[in-house]
Amino acid sequence: MRDLFHEELESITADQLKMTALVRQAINSASTALLTADLQLAEKVIADDQAIDNIQQNLDERTINIMARQQPVASDLRRLVSSLRISADLERMGDLAHHIAKLARMRYPNSAVPGELFEVITEMGTAASSILEKMAVVLEFRDTNRALEIERDDDDMDKLQRKLIGILLSPSWVHTVESAVDMAFASRYYERFSDHAVSIAQRVYYTETGEFAPRG
Repeated sequence: MRDLFHEELESITADQLKMTALVRQAINSASTALLTADLQLAEKVIADDQAIDNIQQNLDERTINIMARQQPVASDLRRLVSSLRISADLERMGDLAHHIAKLARMRYPNSAVPGELFEVITEMGTAASSILEKMAVVLEFRDTNRALEIERDDDDMDKLQRKLIGILLSPSWVHTVESAVDMAFASRYYERFSDHAVSIAQRVYYTETGEFAPRG
């Protein structure tokens, strides 16, 4: 019975990793679509978001079913309860990639990103992808040290957002208010994307240690 229970736990982790891979593909593609005005790629991100939603719904149903059947305690219970929150965070990250792709679609055939913001948006997309790569390691190997690193990575994303907002507020900004609003939203999507990764990392840390992660 316990062997079956742990097989079920591992299958939940496997689907979390599948979600993580889909979310990373989504944020990479959404960033490319935003920077290059690639309508076809943006449409693909928008359509593929349903696959992430479907995995989340399946994961939550299985997790609740396991809790009802197995009545787990201690670390196993923490892991299952955390699974519900982790899948919700991953689903929301997929939604944020979806929103970035919709910005690209809305401004097509023009690029939504003015030239002076190209570098910082590129950096935010790269940072988001790197955080996802590290988060996959945290989930697969329950790596508490890497979990703590993700909060520091989030600080770097916050700095990029402040840099972007500084450019928008600069007297040298010559583009429309509409463009400024688009870019403010884009920076917010990336910043929230990173925040959800922090939330997942903190949940893994708590699951493994029974303690809340120290805040930097």
